[in-house]
Amino acid sequence: MTQNVVKILVVDDEPPIRKLLRVGLGTEGFAVLEAPSAEIAREIMQADKPDLVLLDLGLPDMSGHELLSLWRSEKLDLPVIILSSRTDEAGIVKALETGADDYVTKPFGMKELAARIRVALRHKFQKQGEKPIFQTGELSVDLVKRIVRLKGQEVKLSPKEYDVLRIMVQHAGKVLTHNFILDQVWGGMSDVQYLRIYVRQLRQKLEDIPDQPYYILTETGVGYRLREPETFDAD
Repeated sequence: MTQNVVKILVVDDEPPIRKLLRVGLGTEGFAVLEAPSAEIAREIMQADKPDLVLLDLGLPDMSGHELLSLWRSEKLDLPVIILSSRTDEAGIVKALETGADDYVTKPFGMKELAARIRVALRHKFQKQGEKPIFQTGELSVDLVKRIVRLKGQEVKLSPKEYDVLRIMVQHAGKVLTHNFILDQVWGGMSDVQYLRIYVRQLRQKLEDIPDQPYYILTETGVGYRLREPETFDAD
């Protein structure tokens, strides 16, 4: 059965953090590989083929941004979650736009981190095909018929409102930067305020309390995250 254990590569130069993750993620059922530097991380990547990477941005021999950019340029297609004590939004946005799948700031809760890992892995395994029926809570989206329902009732969306929601559905559970959504929906428009207007309109139609959203969550200064799907069926 050991071949089915998910391998997590932790790239962090702080021994206490690596130990915390080794013990905590081990309890969650993951196998943990450790690298204190970018060089060792690259060696482990070649030798052990991990399923996911937890990457610190502040490494001694190369920045996490540089390592991530290198991996993505090499077409390395596996989830990468940034672990950072930094609170600067620009650094987080840069990592996400370089190819990170998610980020968690230190200190973090182990249960939350394990949940983020499972979401990222689910996205990896779903890449082979878009599933047409999305369901989370009382919200459902039929990506084939372009029908949105809330509590069983159809919700009428404008074409652009639907396009914004569709992008979020296709990446549900994953944080999407403002620029990513703008590029996907408007082809590169850079006015974040324009996106906020559409998100506000969606919340008015989909949320019980728009100012306390349950489905469309704000990642302050970074972007948005649609609540993780409960089901994603093929029929």
